[in-house]
Amino acid sequence: MKAYGPTVLRIVLGAIFVMHAYLALVVYTPAGFTAYNAKLGVPVPAVAAWFTILVHGMGGLMMILGLWTRLAGLANLVVMLGALVFVHLHQGFFIHAELVDGQPEAAGYEYVLTLVGVTVASVLSGGGAAALTRD
Repeated sequence: MKAYGPTVLRIVLGAIFVMHAYLALVVYTPAGFTAYNAKLGVPVPAVAAWFTILVHGMGGLMMILGLWTRLAGLANLVVMLGALVFVHLHQGFFIHAELVDGQPEAAGYEYVLTLVGVTVASVLSGGGAAALTRD
């Protein structure tokens, strides 16, 4: 059964990354996501926006399928480390809602740190059972 641990890990993590790509591409739009990155001080905000959309989308699908899981995980790890350092680290550890312009906005890095840890675990463990490629 232990071969199925990495399988569950990569499928769930891949789904989260695909949904993050969907959020950035469809809900925020690339222009909106670029503006948000610029507001946060992310270097080269348009490149970061498109890199995030492509890596989370394609890398997430690759993880779901078990297609070069370690490579897909490494690419997504770059995005998640960027989110941790440039967006969430200064907000403190715990997720909580802050009012920004009268609207609640999530803050804190515990969720992003969890995704970083899970992504590292996926990179180390590979695709597991039912992966299209064996790492």
